[in-house]
Amino acid sequence: MEKNHKRTLVTCALPYANGPVHIGHLAGVYVPADIYVRYLRMRGEDVLYVCGSDEHGVPITIKARQQGCTPQDIVDKYHGIIKESFTGLGINFDIYGRTSSAVHADNASGFFRKLYEEGKFVTRESEQYYDPEAKTFLADRYIVGTCPKCGNEGAYGDQCEKCGSTLSPEELINPKSKLSGAEPVKKKTTHWYLPLQDYEQWLREWILEGHTEWRPNVYGQVKSWLDGGLQPRAVTRDLDWGVPVPVEGAEGKVLYVWFDAPIGYISNTRELLPQSWESWWKSPDTKLVHFIGKDNIVFHCIVFPSMLKAYGDGYVLPENVPANEFLNLEGDKISTSRNWAVWAHEYLEQFPGKEDVMRYVLTANAPETKDNDFSWKDFQTRNNSELVAIFGNFVNRAIVLTHKYFEGKVPACGELLDVDREALAAIPELRASLERNLDTYHFREALKDAMGIARVGNKYISDTEPWKVAKTDMARCATILNVSLQICADLALAFEPFTPFAAERLRGMLRVGLDAGFDHRVGEQETVNTYREGEGAALHTVHAGSVIPSEAKESFPVVLTWDRLGEADLLPVGHAIGAAELLFAKIEDDAIQEQLDRLAAVRAEREAAEAAAAAAEAAKRVEPQKAECTFDDFEKMDIRTATVLEAERVPKTDKLLKLTIDTGIDTRTIVSGIAEYYTPEQMLGKQICILANLAPRKIRGIESKGMILMARQGDGKMRFITPQEVLNNGSQIG
Repeated sequence: MEKNHKRTLVTCALPYANGPVHIGHLAGVYVPADIYVRYLRMRGEDVLYVCGSDEHGVPITIKARQQGCTPQDIVDKYHGIIKESFTGLGINFDIYGRTSSAVHADNASGFFRKLYEEGKFVTRESEQYYDPEAKTFLADRYIVGTCPKCGNEGAYGDQCEKCGSTLSPEELINPKSKLSGAEPVKKKTTHWYLPLQDYEQWLREWILEGHTEWRPNVYGQVKSWLDGGLQPRAVTRDLDWGVPVPVEGAEGKVLYVWFDAPIGYISNTRELLPQSWESWWKSPDTKLVHFIGKDNIVFHCIVFPSMLKAYGDGYVLPENVPANEFLNLEGDKISTSRNWAVWAHEYLEQFPGKEDVMRYVLTANAPETKDNDFSWKDFQTRNNSELVAIFGNFVNRAIVLTHKYFEGKVPACGELLDVDREALAAIPELRASLERNLDTYHFREALKDAMGIARVGNKYISDTEPWKVAKTDMARCATILNVSLQICADLALAFEPFTPFAAERLRGMLRVGLDAGFDHRVGEQETVNTYREGEGAALHTVHAGSVIPSEAKESFPVVLTWDRLGEADLLPVGHAIGAAELLFAKIEDDAIQEQLDRLAAVRAEREAAEAAAAAAEAAKRVEPQKAECTFDDFEKMDIRTATVLEAERVPKTDKLLKLTIDTGIDTRTIVSGIAEYYTPEQMLGKQICILANLAPRKIRGIESKGMILMARQGDGKMRFITPQEVLNNGSQIG
């Protein structure tokens, strides 16, 4: 079970820097992590929020080869795109590092070297695939072939992206190297392995007995791996891109990316806090939480903990690993290779000012217990029917009416009626549920609680109708608007973790500040930083290694804190509020249709490519040989050249052409089912080969004497058999 800690260290799975991040990544990892961190900071807890780009591994080298550049060029490009996407969505890490940094190279090398020197690895000689033309060993992703399970010709040596099957290179049919196209061969190589089986019993006690509160999908997957028996796992690879293996005799080898990448969490912390990083990674006062997708469960729950256990030296282990399942897009699996995705950086360009809408929708559809689906229609509906019609509508009415009737100042609250007390009483209950769900990583349910506060407010102002009451009882109108404004202040707190941009706009309208704890940590490499506290106050100096608050004592006389959420007097009487602004704007049909059209074009292009590939494969199919015949059988066939003199369609048929031909012997008629391949105009003057002595028969009342020789491919495509050069009609073939 989880314990009480002084500080929380939150890590997010390092996004792979060979492409942008998409909504599947956001929903699975980064939005829920950001919600959690913002919530903890609003509670006044000390939090360190660590992430960075994963910049080593085979896919990066493949992309570099494809684009004719270096792997460093690739990671530099996508590191920038990914980092800007996170910032654009309000996901602000204390540090967003990268595994190609010098700090990480030194840290990862030192980590490996210590385990190596203490004999924690085993070496194994094995046969691995090798490209004889490129003269290099091939990682699984460098090998492509036909999937044995679905027939996809573009399956990788580790996975078929079409059917989702996990594969090994040995299972591929007709494997080829992605580098040269050559057929790979097996060649001996030596690598270092971490003997995971040595930590199996410890893992069972630590997780299966000690962390039964983990999500069922995480706990179940770990149990499945342990029940299946752990095997040694390679920690090195034969590649030229990555952290070089720092021991003698390891030339041409790098640290395997799944050994390298999780160490990046530690490296990034060291880069930010070179003097105090150990207080986060080696103190029992630290609560470590990994936010990941389900495809990373084994690495964060089995491999990385085993690495830390092997290393010793007091490293903390994760207190929880709230991994999400996968998010689909319009009913289809998100796939970067098929361009079936909504890319974060493109969304920010196409929907400016709607960062919170995506955060809201991805949280509402969070795949916490099972795979879930994102659709653009649902995106539009949630924005228009929930954010605009409930949350935004309530806030707008409360602020506009306050300006209309009370000159933009919080009116006095008079005697409360049952309807007022019921509305106010609902908020503390929703807060309790909200906190309970956030504390236990149920972010989808937590969002429902936050929206529940907005629903309470919207229903309250609709039921009490202050615009009508103002005509006869201004004191009662004042009470209604006082209660409504207090609920608006509650919303400015409750929605800060989920929709931070809207929460900030709402605080601006209410003219209140936010004491949100500390959400930016100053690195020890920096000497000073500054922030302003209170209206007209001087700039404060913050020394290296300390932290600064984001909206610390913002320039307003009223400052909100999380611990006051649900109180009935957040805004004092007479407090001047700002003008009403649109908290959310409606999304029109044409904006959604544009996205659906783009996906339809992607799907059509993919289906056309798949159809073309299927046709090409079908064309390769060859019918089995027929039964043997004798030379005498063949001699009976009279095959001759002939020329088409006239051609016309047979009435009321789609496939038949009536051909008048010159056989050199006579002029005769042949009816042939070739109209779907050739028009009458294409047949005129064409020299063909016919079986001249085939017994005549009537087809649609027309006597047909002979049969045209055609070649048929496996896909049904038919073509004439014609002489290479024009011959005299009647020339015999045989």
